[in-house]
Amino acid sequence: MAEIRIQPKKTAPSPWLLVLLVAAALALAAYFFLRPDPAETPVPAPAAAAATAAGPVAQLTPAEVAVEAAAPTAAAAPEVPAETPDAAAPTPAELAAYAATDAAAPGYARRGLQQLTAALVSLTDRADLQDPAIQEQRNNLTSATARLSEEASAPLRPGYVAAAGLLQAIQQKAYPEQQAAAGQLQQLAGQLSGRSTTAPEQQATRRFLSAAAALLAPLSQLPTAQ
Repeated sequence: MAEIRIQPKKTAPSPWLLVLLVAAALALAAYFFLRPDPAETPVPAPAAAAATAAGPVAQLTPAEVAVEAAAPTAAAAPEVPAETPDAAAPTPAELAAYAATDAAAPGYARRGLQQLTAALVSLTDRADLQDPAIQEQRNNLTSATARLSEEASAPLRPGYVAAAGLLQAIQQKAYPEQQAAAGQLQQLAGQLSGRSTTAPEQQATRRFLSAAAALLAPLSQLPTAQ
């Protein structure tokens, strides 16, 4: 009997596979032909990008445009200190008026020393007071009071003593008739503790400031010719 050989039937490729291949080829060709050229793509400016992110830009009137143009200049201007020692230098009468206020008020002693320092520094800028002894006492005063504005715990007594020393140096320069007042001020400075927690300490500070203002008044006038 002859042997019959059966060969398996070859399956034809699925038409859907051909359709997918054709679609992929068309999509790839469309991508390469239709994509934008990077060299021709405009790059948005930073200002425009920021405006787009923030929303639509409102139309400005001419007055508003002028304000916007002036705003950077105003913002870049340095801040001016609220108070400088020379500009705030009180007169002897103003210092005496402050000394007569409530000595128990918070900051009375510190503020009084700052005002006295400003008045003395301004006074020693005078041409006839450019003396080595006076300038040395002025340096002692500014060194003793340099930390008053920054440190609440800065000691006050060294500043009061230095102020009395500067007033005495000015008196010795050209005001011999004020020798007794300068000596009394030195004694009052020696009695100060630098604190203002008790009534006696507060009254001692008031007496010193009042005496300093009284001595500063004649020293603020040009000396008479001898």
